[in-house]
Formats: sequence, C-alpha cells, structure tokens
Amino acid sequence: MTDTTIATVGELIAALDHYDPAAPVRLATQPAYPLENLLARVVCTQDRADQPVVWLGASDQVGYVPAPVTDALGWS
Repeated sequence: MTDTTIATVGELIAALDHYDPAAPVRLATQPAYPLENLLARVVCTQDRADQPVVWLGASDQVGYVPAPVTDALGWS
C-alpha cells in the first residue's frame, strides 16, 4: 500500500480488499513509541454538520509493534 491517508469507509474497504478475510487485525499507534492494539467496536455517529462518521475503537494493548511492521509503516 502506498503512503496515504484513508479517510472513508470505501477507502478502508479497498485497502483491505486483497487481504485474507480470516487474517488477524491489529491497530498500530504512536509512531514514536509503537503500540499494538486489538480493535474493539465499530460505531457510527453524526458530526457537527450532521454527517455520519464511522469510528474504529481501540481495544486491549497486546504488545509493541514489531520492527518489521514499523519499517513497513515508514516509522523507523
């Protein structure tokens, strides 16, 4: 995947489309101190302009992001 921002549900679906649907999903956060989290709930709320916004909630921290992942994310 190229270095880009995913801003819509459609862009997220397209980015995930070529991966195995049974593959585990993790959330990498904090590039300066990379943490690995599970995902929790997915919810939708309205923003100030009354438009829908989908939120991906972080769940439990399962560890630190491995070096090969930080390299692939361009965080090294």
